[in-house]
Amino acid sequence: MATLEVRPLNAALKKVAKEELNEVESRIADDIAALRVWLDKQPHLKSRLDDQFLVSFLRGCKYSIEKAKSKIDYFYTIKTMMPELFGDKIMSEKEIKLCRTGTYVRLPKPLGEGGPSVQLTNYSKFDPKVLTMLELFRFQCLLMDWQIYNDDNCVISGYIEIIDLSKMSLSFLTQFEPTLIKKMGVFAEKAAPMRLKGIHFVNCPKEAQAVLSFSRSLMSEKLQKRFYVHKTLDDLYKFIPKEYLPVEYGGTNGTMPELIEETEKHLVSFNEYFIEDDQFGVDENMRPGKKVDMDSLFGIEGSFRKLDID
Repeated sequence: MATLEVRPLNAALKKVAKEELNEVESRIADDIAALRVWLDKQPHLKSRLDDQFLVSFLRGCKYSIEKAKSKIDYFYTIKTMMPELFGDKIMSEKEIKLCRTGTYVRLPKPLGEGGPSVQLTNYSKFDPKVLTMLELFRFQCLLMDWQIYNDDNCVISGYIEIIDLSKMSLSFLTQFEPTLIKKMGVFAEKAAPMRLKGIHFVNCPKEAQAVLSFSRSLMSEKLQKRFYVHKTLDDLYKFIPKEYLPVEYGGTNGTMPELIEETEKHLVSFNEYFIEDDQFGVDENMRPGKKVDMDSLFGIEGSFRKLDID
């Protein structure tokens, strides 16, 4: 019997995986094997088949193999249909430059040993004359792919987004694309194996509040309930204690230069994985049964059955 190539968990994450995700250590290998057998038989779907990747989807679906099948299908279907967002991924000079702005970073310490990961978007660092929202979303998707494979807290306990809108350029609002926001919401809910536990907005100017309200309306009811707008950092501290925030936000969870350096190091070291990713996806001409198109995927009705997020 082949050795199971899944990273061992710390005690806190083991407890969460067992109690909340229905993980049974002695069955992990069999569950992965069952998922791999199904994937091998799908004529339209070419997926990664390694243990660490597949266990992320099993955990993200609380070990429902049927839901994991659907989620992986969504994952590659949406990626194939949106090459402008997911295609030709690599940490090139452009992505490295974006990373070094500090617009989007991952914080090293999760919200407790077995808690969710924390990510920070700071739009005061975003120059819409140099960068576009699409480029920022592409960069966020690079980090997501890294997390699926490497961040056990993110996969098992979910993640929290902090979005700082202070000093946000008004020209940033001109790049707001409702369709893209909706598609990202569908991907987060239907395809990504990590659970979004909360989006916390801070330093929100009046000009952005209408955009936030509209963005929220495009999300599912469950995602809408995870939107929080804080008037001050003190309000944010009630949800995310200071110790889990960067030094620049009154915390001790790294300085922004350290976070930028760490995020860049993680992603650059993963370039081979990103390059390999281009071979995976779906071929709708080979899909058994009803084909999937953009309208059915992102509209009210879809060919996939509706999956709830936790």
